[in-house]
Amino acid sequence: MSTDRMASPQSSSLSSSPMSARLQSLQVDSVQRWMEDLRHMTEVECMCVLQAKPIGLEDDGQQGELIVASGVGSGDHVARNNLQTLLRRALVVSTELGKMFQRLEKGRWQRVHSTAVRANCHVRSLIHEYSAARSTPPEMQKYEKSLLEKCMELTTITERCLNTDDEFFLKSMREAIHEILTDVSDSFSNMIDMALANEIRVLIKQIESSDNVHAISSAISNLLSLTQDGPQLCSIIAKEGAVVALFKICRQDRFRDLYAHALRTVASICCVEEGIIQLDKVDGILCLADILTDEHSVEAARAEAAAVVAQITSPHHTSTQHLASFLESMHDIVTALIKLCESASCGEVFLLASAALANITFFDSMACEILLQLNAIQILLQACRDRQRVDTPYSKDQVVTVLANLSVLEQCASEVLQEQGIERLLLLLGQKPSSPSPSEGAACERVQQKAAVTLARLSRDPDVAQTAIQLKAVPCLIELCRSPAERNNSDSVLVACLAALRRLAAWCPDSIAASDHQQLIKPRLVDSFLLCSNMEESFV
Repeated sequence: MSTDRMASPQSSSLSSSPMSARLQSLQVDSVQRWMEDLRHMTEVECMCVLQAKPIGLEDDGQQGELIVASGVGSGDHVARNNLQTLLRRALVVSTELGKMFQRLEKGRWQRVHSTAVRANCHVRSLIHEYSAARSTPPEMQKYEKSLLEKCMELTTITERCLNTDDEFFLKSMREAIHEILTDVSDSFSNMIDMALANEIRVLIKQIESSDNVHAISSAISNLLSLTQDGPQLCSIIAKEGAVVALFKICRQDRFRDLYAHALRTVASICCVEEGIIQLDKVDGILCLADILTDEHSVEAARAEAAAVVAQITSPHHTSTQHLASFLESMHDIVTALIKLCESASCGEVFLLASAALANITFFDSMACEILLQLNAIQILLQACRDRQRVDTPYSKDQVVTVLANLSVLEQCASEVLQEQGIERLLLLLGQKPSSPSPSEGAACERVQQKAAVTLARLSRDPDVAQTAIQLKAVPCLIELCRSPAERNNSDSVLVACLAALRRLAAWCPDSIAASDHQQLIKPRLVDSFLLCSNMEESFV
């Protein structure tokens, strides 16, 4: 399963986020890719020569052109090419401006001036290429004119600093250049945002006006690609109405084959508050509930609907207005999600459905009661025995999160015992990463911590405590407390294990050796924590 759909460390939300490089690789061979990079990254003088001459083979007597230029082709090809070229150029200009700030601070005036010249060239080239590919909106033209004037001013003023050693003059120039450079950076960012918004509007119009499934799918793919560029672009996409357009697709039966694709894009956009606000305005939660509960919806569409639910219920979001409408459909959504967990054909589908459930159990206790009525404990614990569904620490993290939140209810203890859940919790306590991946290591820590928390909560029940002691939970917890490597060097796991150990010790003091009792049970929790966190692991 790809890591871009993995749960986030604390909230179990699926972000689109973090996740991908700023620029998506073009589907071309290595020579073509080299030619693209050459055009963007060479010195200004070289670029002037390259732009004046064609590169590539001539076809039917037609003059060749640079691979990254906005050549003729299908509307989808042109739209994708415009976006990629714009992002590439923007990255190059941003890099040059960043270098200027660094070199200005060091007083490397020759480098400052040469960088200003390169930045000026790149900006002019970007504006020229974009204007040739698209009709520039009037409000953007004002930014272009102002930006070009400031770039020229920057080039001129840095040149004045080359042939003088007057420290007073250079100091005053440094301040003036810094101010102009800041203006250039701000103006450039605003212009790029406006250009991207213009491109996004083209894609959204294609989604809204086309009846061609392929054309709509291509536009959605381009939007999805843009969401990987980060929260700022997601906000622009949301403000331009992408969420509204995508839900229109999801409400038309003739576009059923596009539901999963559209919903995956919605989930990525909803990593920002603006996306969730737009979803709420178009009653997106009702649409999600319809897709999740529709027997005719394919598994992929229901899985992506679950991903949207997981995203909008993430505890990371500060806005909670949309949750009011969510509560109205919560019973139907929770029922559909637990069914999806039960019938999931693969690990990714289970992960998305269980992540949505994990988030839902955080913000409403009624969801926990509904899950108990739906035999969620049995379904989730049985899923843990099925490696086809629960195949990674990320999936186990979602399961144990739900169990931890359900364990606050008294009736949960008997169901966990009935499904041999204590054995499963002890296995989860020993979760170890299978690779050096930091994200997998963090997921294992969360699994261990939540397993210990669940065990501590359930051990309020004497039958649970007795079962745990019989299954050797005490030596397992002691080992986790005393051996940093066993708990992945996590302090949060240590605290949870100390709490669980003390809960079991309260029921059966004789199960703990005197030395362990003296260090792990008798002192204040904070003192035991400090003792264990400073322990050096013995290799004797």
